[in-house]
Amino acid sequence: MAEQTTDETLGATAPTVLRPGAKKRSRNFVVIQVVSMLAAFLLGSLVLATKGNAQGRPAATSAFPAVGARLPAPSPSTSPSLVVAPSAAPRKDDAKDKKEPAADEKKDDVSQALATAALATDEDLSKLSEEEKSAIGTGKVPIHREGKFRSPFANPSFGGPAKAKVGLVIDEIRSYDIQTGTFEAHFFLSLTSDKKMPKINFDFPNGHEVNCEPSADTDTFKFYRCSGSFTTDVDLRAYPFDTQKLTIAIEDKAAGVDQLIFEADPNRTSLNSEFHMSGWGVANVGARAYEHLYPPRFDRDDLYVSRYKFTLGIDRFATSAAFSVFVPAFIIVIISLMGLWVPPSELEVRSNAGAPMLAAAVLFHFSLIQALPATGYLTRADKLMLAVYVSLLLNMLTTWTFLLVDEEHVDAWFRRFRAWIPPLTGAVMLIGSFV
Repeated sequence: MAEQTTDETLGATAPTVLRPGAKKRSRNFVVIQVVSMLAAFLLGSLVLATKGNAQGRPAATSAFPAVGARLPAPSPSTSPSLVVAPSAAPRKDDAKDKKEPAADEKKDDVSQALATAALATDEDLSKLSEEEKSAIGTGKVPIHREGKFRSPFANPSFGGPAKAKVGLVIDEIRSYDIQTGTFEAHFFLSLTSDKKMPKINFDFPNGHEVNCEPSADTDTFKFYRCSGSFTTDVDLRAYPFDTQKLTIAIEDKAAGVDQLIFEADPNRTSLNSEFHMSGWGVANVGARAYEHLYPPRFDRDDLYVSRYKFTLGIDRFATSAAFSVFVPAFIIVIISLMGLWVPPSELEVRSNAGAPMLAAAVLFHFSLIQALPATGYLTRADKLMLAVYVSLLLNMLTTWTFLLVDEEHVDAWFRRFRAWIPPLTGAVMLIGSFV
């Protein structure tokens, strides 16, 4: 009877001996989950810090040179620019000396315009309001009293502006860098006018080391073969289904709208028949011309500059974008959802379908950010990854729930999670993909 009692006692107490071990394993799973979450959140903080630094760093889209520093320094072989105005005009003797070469046909247009300018006097300044005087200061620089514009760069004697139709044909674009918004372009440039054009001194506001070789240079027709590096704006809000605009801006260094007006020529604005860009498709091609007014370079500078802007719209191939961004993100979420069909008793397996996937999502998001410039806004890919984080968190909450509920309620919650979490996850992913 003693042995029987011992066996019965042991049989009765056996479950009591195992329960502390089960509780210990549950505590271990909690520790694993918490540690995994902390690691994932640390990686997530690194990602957010990378995005947040965009607010304190200048974006690639702001890489254009400052307006005041854009104009190159003059050289003896080029037309004089702004810096020669004070030295050419203050002395009367110099003005007299310039009258004779002003009649020379070989003299460039800028020098001719300065030679015909007059030094501003107190009488000229007295005609201004107090507000205008406060805005322009009291300097006495050369002005034109006749004609529409008073700027010393104006040339009333030119006889009215020449309207030049500008054509631009892109031959090749390569080395497009989405990080900096720079690209190299080879193109053909043509100018056709109904009257004599002034001497052309090309300036490319968003260009760097641009070289134009003339193939034809007459009074009414000019043709150039150009190549150089350019900087353009970058808009990544729709990334990876984004469309970028590659621009080439052209203006004259010296001639204002009183001498030269650009007009876009749609018949001569196109791409080479064999043009292509690796990884990008052509969305649109266009050009426009408009008047551009710089901030005053000197007192009473009212001369506009005619600017021509060519725009090439390019978009990413949708198939490549989907496989590089969307497919990996959805695979991470699907793997985590598989844990919903693992029985609650297999907590170790369920945990492996949660926290590790969260860490993988953070690393994948970080790799996407590294391939793009810093921005002050969320891209479409960022919104997708936020949806992935929410989906993974929902899945991990189901595992934690089984550690908190009573055993008799585990099966009921298990059935509820399998019914609720998949459609809820699908809704979250759809919102992240299309909103």
